[in-house]
Amino acid sequence: MLAAPAAALAQPVGRVYRLGILAPTAAVPATDRSTAARSVPAVLPEMGYVPGQNLVVENRYAAGRLEDLPALARELVQARVDVILAIGSAATRAAKAASTTIPIVFVGNFDPVAIGLVRSIARPEANVTGVLAAPAGTLAGKKLELLKEAVPRANRIAFLSHEDPGLRPQENETRTAAAALGLRLPVTRVTGDDYERAFAAMVADRPDALLVGASTFFVRDRKRIIELAARHRLPAMYEWPDQVEDGGLMSYGSDLAATTRRVAQYVDRIFKGARPRDLPVEQPTDLQLVINLRTVRALGLNLPPSLIARAGRVIE
Repeated sequence: MLAAPAAALAQPVGRVYRLGILAPTAAVPATDRSTAARSVPAVLPEMGYVPGQNLVVENRYAAGRLEDLPALARELVQARVDVILAIGSAATRAAKAASTTIPIVFVGNFDPVAIGLVRSIARPEANVTGVLAAPAGTLAGKKLELLKEAVPRANRIAFLSHEDPGLRPQENETRTAAAALGLRLPVTRVTGDDYERAFAAMVADRPDALLVGASTFFVRDRKRIIELAARHRLPAMYEWPDQVEDGGLMSYGSDLAATTRRVAQYVDRIFKGARPRDLPVEQPTDLQLVINLRTVRALGLNLPPSLIARAGRVIE
């Protein structure tokens, strides 16, 4: 109870900090903390930044219209925010194009060096830094291996992607990983939020299992994806434990709460004067396999005991 007030005393008296949030999705309810756009502001009061007192949060959501991100980014620049929190690669690109001076902290699952956002992971050398959800790429190879172990008969694994161009490197990485494992990987891209049509096209190819891409859209719409995967009896691998908690079969990667806290800490450090160029892009080191046994039983799967034993968390 005393932590937030004590932290607040550490902030300069009278200073009001302005955080801009740029997201490609539509807003989710404030109670849904599964997205960084909601979870990061929820952590900041613990560090002494209290909305309505010394923190103003400017939210800009593109609602799936990626072409709107540049204009929304310029609005945040005009609002004179101190930091822009960019969700995903498309929002980060738009924020960087809008300003070369306002600090930008991104969060997502992409290669920021390959797409030209930073010079290097260790030394960004720009006004951009951030926190990645995976230590190298999107962990596609490991996810496919685990999914194949859970479903040994799976030789054709569907990959759910999105029309967002930021997912093209992820598609390429996943195709390469699938080829190395001798798997066929038909790719289905969701247009807008038309998941019904995407799944109809997907199941027409008769896949044995499903790998859901790493995307902020798929975190927001996780319940619809999980319901459709269950309807079509597709064993599916997801990105975040939250997706498994809501009924997904399994996930492999970092923890959303830990990632959120690292992002909030970077925002805090920049508020206090740190420069993004001096803050290395953070990569998670604690990766975890999560399995939902209720979903295992619903799908009639017989998971190897060795796979269950390796899970960092099992949902009964």
